Amino acid sequence: MKGFCEKCRDTVECNVKMTDKEKAIKGRTVKYVGKVAYCDECKEEIFVPEIRDYNLRELDAAYREVENLIRVEDIEKILEKYDIGKRPLSLLLGWGEGTLTRYVDGDTPSKPYSDMLKRILEDKDYYREILEQNKDNISSSAFRKSMAAIEGLTTTDGNEISKLESAVKYLLMQTADITPLALQKLLYFAQGFQKAFTDAFMFEEDCEAWVHGPVYRNVYEKYRSHGFNPIEEKELSFENINLSEDEKELLDHVVLYFGCYSGKVLETMTHSEEPWRVARRDLMDWESSDRIIEKEEIGSYFNSVKEKYKMLNLTDIKDYSKDLFSKLYS
Repeated sequence: MKGFCEKCRDTVECNVKMTDKEKAIKGRTVKYVGKVAYCDECKEEIFVPEIRDYNLRELDAAYREVENLIRVEDIEKILEKYDIGKRPLSLLLGWGEGTLTRYVDGDTPSKPYSDMLKRILEDKDYYREILEQNKDNISSSAFRKSMAAIEGLTTTDGNEISKLESAVKYLLMQTADITPLALQKLLYFAQGFQKAFTDAFMFEEDCEAWVHGPVYRNVYEKYRSHGFNPIEEKELSFENINLSEDEKELLDHVVLYFGCYSGKVLETMTHSEEPWRVARRDLMDWESSDRIIEKEEIGSYFNSVKEKYKMLNLTDIKDYSKDLFSKLYS
């Protein structure tokens, strides 16, 4: 990364370090982990636009977490899930027609508005009620499209499992003696490398930064009774696995290059990586948390891994896994 150093009066290479930051917002002190860039020549701190943008995003995420406010990406999920535009949704909710546009652009919603949006995201029946009661506020075509999206969700709920559930099922069929701990880490690596190689995430669900590494909560709840023992699932079959052939191929390579390690080794690997460390911020090693590992952070990190190791195809993942293991255990 390069930036302009005022002391050197030149565009220079810079060294980027993570650092604890805090800022007062609306009378509250918000702590977060940001980045600082230093000139490679004179070692002075320098301004880099990308670093500023990163720190602003982290500050916004930290503030929303402190205030328990909905995130921008979750608002975007609502729009996609219900096939509704920003203006029509604003009108359905009785808000100003530009309200959702401002929120998607980064403005912070009030707590009541945030809570309503969170409920809409999680409860399609609640959204259906709003849509039917306020359909006169939007065009008939917008109403029909959004109602069709709800009906589609209802059909899918009964007939098709999610990408995450499909990946779990596929991994269990492709591995032997896999523990819940190892399974969680393989899912995390699959999510990261899928984004790096295809510019799209495999799973819609977010993972959380738990003490023992990245965790998909629904997967944890399903297999928590196994503890540290291998998962034993009966009557698994390849039927009803909602994965493309490319997604299956990526999972095969994740199993090949990371499935050879124990859950504890994989835990240590994820602890060394930036997404989990950033999400944990100022927490103690033993301190429990349900903080989200932001998808943007996962995507950025694994893209940098792909670039650093000059990965051209999935077999190149091997270089990263071997190097990571040797750095941690040599």
